[in-house]
Amino acid sequence: QVQLVESGGGLVQAGGSLRLSCAASGRIFGTYAMGWFRQAPGKEREFVAAIGWSGGRTYYADSVKGRFTISRDNAKNTVYLQMNSLKPEDTAVYYCAARLDYGSDSYYARENQYNYWGQGAQVTVSS
Repeated sequence: QVQLVESGGGLVQAGGSLRLSCAASGRIFGTYAMGWFRQAPGKEREFVAAIGWSGGRTYYADSVKGRFTISRDNAKNTVYLQMNSLKPEDTAVYYCAARLDYGSDSYYARENQYNYWGQGAQVTVSS
């Protein structure tokens, strides 16, 4: 089992920045791809960003491209989501997800491609 714990959420004004962290623990073998998703009130969960094992391959939803940056520190088993120029429409619960992916440096953008999920972190952007 892999446990994922998000932190760094909170309330910020439009135009501000936040950095989310997701720490992984437990039985971690081989390589794993990581992703961030979000769910706004009354909406379905949607993809935000993904990163391969090495950190060299990333992928973003069009709605956050140029504003958000996903990165990882494998020595700390932690993935980050730096969110800049935040907008009220970015308000949501943000979830990190992990996919055990042996021998691959791919990224994944669909929920059903991930094996493990965190509990979520609330991000609220005021106008």
